[in-house]
Amino acid sequence: MREQDRHTRVLYELCSMIIHILRSPPLPICFPSLSLLSSPPSSSSSLPPQISPAAFGSLFIGISIALMLFGSVTFVIGLILMPLVITLVLLFYFVGIVSNLSEIGSTFSGLP
Repeated sequence: MREQDRHTRVLYELCSMIIHILRSPPLPICFPSLSLLSSPPSSSSSLPPQISPAAFGSLFIGISIALMLFGSVTFVIGLILMPLVITLVLLFYFVGIVSNLSEIGSTFSGLP
C-alpha cells in the first residue's frame, strides 16, 4: 500500500511540475547586442519565475525518453508473456472441445 502511495505521489508531483511549466511560457531569447540597448525591467519581482528554453527542451526530452523506456519495458514483458497467453488460450480451447465431446457422447449413450 505504501509503495502505491509513493508511486502516486511521485506521479502527482511530476504532473504538477509539467502543468506548472506549461503554464509559464519560456523566456524570450535575448541577444547580447540588443541587451545593451534596452533598459533592464524595473518590475522583475512581479514576474513569475520562468524556465529557459534549454531547460524546457530538456524537460520534454526527459519525458520522451522516460516514455520510450517504459514502452520498451512493457513491450518486452508482453513479448515474454505472449507464449503463456497463447498456451492458456489453446488449453481452454482444448478443454472446451473435450467437454463438448463428452456431452455429445453422454447424449448418444443415454448416460447422465
